Amino acid sequence: MATQRLLGLMRTGATDRAIARELDVSLRTLNRRISRLQSLLGAQSRFQLGALAAELEWLEVRKTG
Repeated sequence: MATQRLLGLMRTGATDRAIARELDVSLRTLNRRISRLQSLLGAQSRFQLGALAAELEWLEVRKTG
């Protein structure tokens, strides 16, 4: 499971269950992966994980217009 894809799905606001289904992994595996990312970046929450991932440019930039 690619980190960028996982973060992109999280950014959509999809539920954990929907993300796990999309990535074809169990809910438990998904939660472990998110926890590992939080630990890696020192994030205390998913919001902070998203903010740090954006700062590190781990997220694909969407262009509008």
